[in-house]
Amino acid sequence: MKTRHAFLIGLTLLAVALALFLPAMPQPLAYHDFADKRQAYGIENFLDVTSNLAFTFAGLVGLVAVLRPRTCFEQPAERWPYLVFAVGVLLTGAGSCYYHLEPDNETLFWDRLPMTISFMALISAQIVDRVNVRAGLVALVPMLLVGVLTAVYWIVTERQGRGNVMPYGVLQAWVVVVLLKLVVFHPSRYTHGHLIYAVFAGYVLAKGFEHFDREILELTGVVSGHTLKHVAAGIAGLPVVWMLWKRELAAPVAHAPAPVRRFA
Repeated sequence: MKTRHAFLIGLTLLAVALALFLPAMPQPLAYHDFADKRQAYGIENFLDVTSNLAFTFAGLVGLVAVLRPRTCFEQPAERWPYLVFAVGVLLTGAGSCYYHLEPDNETLFWDRLPMTISFMALISAQIVDRVNVRAGLVALVPMLLVGVLTAVYWIVTERQGRGNVMPYGVLQAWVVVVLLKLVVFHPSRYTHGHLIYAVFAGYVLAKGFEHFDREILELTGVVSGHTLKHVAAGIAGLPVVWMLWKRELAAPVAHAPAPVRRFA
């Protein structure tokens, strides 16, 4: 077994063990106490709500990039992970908008659910582009199910009074490490694959804005860190769009996949 594959399997097993055996941690209610509660045009938390248009825009242009005939896919079925990713980003805009209208655990679920779809679809897409087409396509549905289950498990445990957000948190960490590993150690078959690094930059920036939510509002007096988080995270999806728009095949697939139902 190749060392790289062994590392990925080991990391996945470690994530499963952490999710199962780390002490349960409920969602802190203070998480919902955002700095900017200003109302405008009859909309509560106006900027935290409307800043989610960044996700909506990224999702829509992502759909255009995936579905346009000129976008380079060596095999038509390779579109599927990117299509799911774009839909997930689009739904994240809607889910986060809904959450910020009335922040609590119940509405937060609809924010987190589509995010897991985007995360897992992007991992599948990079496996397709960088490792093996069939492996990435076969992994898409199981990974989506795992992602969705972490969000469902969290909200169910919260409703039962024994909330445990740990599996969802472990999943996010796993996604970041695995995606970084794929990008660093597995060159893409397509040009412009390096643009995935910009996704990481946007993610890190968004996390920084989120952490300093109140401090940024106090400093600027205009916009909060959480509002900027939405903008940064939405923009972080655009490098994927640009990559799809510009890319060409750099190297043919090394192993021909088993027949896959063609993208319609």
